[in-house]
Amino acid sequence: MKKVGILILCLLMPMASAFAEQTETLSAEVLWQLKRIGSPIVSPQGDHIIAAVTEFDIPEDKGTTQLWSFAKDGSGQRALTAKGLRASEPVFSPDGKTLAFVSKRDKDEAGQIYLLPMNGPGEAQRLTEVPGGVNGIKWVGEHIYFISRIFPGKDWEQMTEQLKADKDDKVSAHQWNALPYSHFDHWIDEERDAHVFRISAKGGDVEAVTQPLKKQLPRSSQNAGSYDIDPSERWIAFNSNGSANQVDPKIDVFLAEIGSGKYENLTPNNQAPDREPKFSPDGKTLAFTRQSIHGFYGDTSRLVLFDMDKRSERVVTKDWDRSVSKYLWTPDSKGFYASIADAATNRIYYINAKNGQVRQVTNNTDFGKPSIAKDGTLVAANQSFLHPARVVKIDSRNGKITRLDSFNDDVLANVDMGTYESVTYKGYNGDDIQMWVHYPPGFDKTQKYPLMMLIHGGPHGAISDSFHYRWNAQTFSSWGYVTAWPNFHGSGSFGQKFTDSINPDWKNKSLEDIYKATDWFKNKDWIDSERLVAGGGSYGGYLSSIILGQKDNPFNALFIHAAVYNMYSQMAADFAVHSTRFGSFWEKPEIYKSISPHYGAANFDTPTLVIHGQLDQRVPVGQGFELFRTLQTKGIESRMIYFPDENHWILKPNNSIYWYGQVKDWVTRFAEPGGK
Repeated sequence: MKKVGILILCLLMPMASAFAEQTETLSAEVLWQLKRIGSPIVSPQGDHIIAAVTEFDIPEDKGTTQLWSFAKDGSGQRALTAKGLRASEPVFSPDGKTLAFVSKRDKDEAGQIYLLPMNGPGEAQRLTEVPGGVNGIKWVGEHIYFISRIFPGKDWEQMTEQLKADKDDKVSAHQWNALPYSHFDHWIDEERDAHVFRISAKGGDVEAVTQPLKKQLPRSSQNAGSYDIDPSERWIAFNSNGSANQVDPKIDVFLAEIGSGKYENLTPNNQAPDREPKFSPDGKTLAFTRQSIHGFYGDTSRLVLFDMDKRSERVVTKDWDRSVSKYLWTPDSKGFYASIADAATNRIYYINAKNGQVRQVTNNTDFGKPSIAKDGTLVAANQSFLHPARVVKIDSRNGKITRLDSFNDDVLANVDMGTYESVTYKGYNGDDIQMWVHYPPGFDKTQKYPLMMLIHGGPHGAISDSFHYRWNAQTFSSWGYVTAWPNFHGSGSFGQKFTDSINPDWKNKSLEDIYKATDWFKNKDWIDSERLVAGGGSYGGYLSSIILGQKDNPFNALFIHAAVYNMYSQMAADFAVHSTRFGSFWEKPEIYKSISPHYGAANFDTPTLVIHGQLDQRVPVGQGFELFRTLQTKGIESRMIYFPDENHWILKPNNSIYWYGQVKDWVTRFAEPGGK
């Protein structure tokens, strides 16, 4: 028996060795092999679960999205739409027998609504031919509602002619007579308004819903959350600017009886945004979210209920120090399920509509926007630092999950993901700061590793337990770094006081938090204090630029992406930082001078990689070039990487792989990776 055991062991050793040779780390190339799952939806009857799944063709440098169906018990999955096309925004008919979605096929000039029967053979059939395309679709009663941007006063035929003329026009100029002129990565056509329309699910003419009201949806952006229809199809609630001021729009909730030509502003007295209107399934109540501080996007969002009969409102979550978003009514109209950002984790909560009491459903890892059926089937996308989004069914009583998909298991089977943990350290003023720490594969605490300090953007978001494709901490760690994501002062999900603590001084508290996080690592036996690098994007690029301007900063090198570098020239962005709430730079020059990174240029002496995209309207590309010119003028070792076809983020597969490669090349030059 002993000889047989030795023989088996000898036979297994080569196999184990071969397996070890096949393992790999979570490289950028692996990231782009993964299929990306969108938020799943469940049919009203609970018998169908659908999610959009996107995969990428690296040589072609593009992605395609299919709709997939998942068995309720996790026994299987199947594609519903053809490969090689795009499909998005799936919604079910009230009886659950038909799926509507947006796709651009055949000779479509823009995305249109397609219908697919759920039980039985047959291809998806196009329902609409809207010249400007559709988005934000909802299926209520006998109609499918959607948003489209139109030329006021033109019918569909005239719209088609105008769009063709614009496409063929040799004049490339844009013209604006008022704000807004851009949003995030695109120019806003001043001549086109966004409105809600509807069409019978059986086909026929398109009917204008909000256009007769002469009240358009917000100009900067619109989606399915910008409006809702009550179950009887009598009422529409929608967002629009409640002020004539387009510089600082006042987003309100409006209510109109469809076809009446009249509307009512339900929120005229609140200067901050009121958003996400949603009618209860019984039609008696309209819910929406409310912020209270105009000009502060990180303000806590409260859940408000408006009684349709009494015409009165009450704030349900006024005593809960968490923001409500990504919420939905329960089928019995007695409460809500929502994905709530809570202490750096997006958790599913139940909110009682009567008394505002909240109950935490899930605990660890992140959950996206939930969907619920009449039978109580609750589904959502679930992800963590160690796995991309998965489709899961959630037991609403205890938070236990059942995975319904099997995507990406083949790709990740031999990938060593490393490990991570959440720690707490003392930051500015001795306050507790939560931080995620990622360890490289094969981490050995008897050795010393370099540190990569990552600084998140926002600043009023937070890094949660999720799988990040653009700034993947496990990918960075796989190069041989201990990687840190601190949720410094100003980060969301830790309460209103903490989030608002850095306004208008964006600089000092967050900076001290980063420095104290660095000190926390320096005190660890497994960190080499001589090998430290840091970087971030957007506000993270801002704070990295602030660090660049500090004398004797602790980092060997920095990498700075889409940085707010000059608070004055940031006025060219699609929104102006601080001006609405605290005054513009000509009114309060002391604020801007005290926090603008470019005033620290005299102290610049750290090698810096600068990255920026031409299509970035959130932080215009001039910010990156200003920083790079300053570095070069001072003779500091620096490199500028410019993407002419990317926006605030790097989204194309090959550009992303190149981005990761350049960041790796830069940091490894100044802080050798791996344990020693």
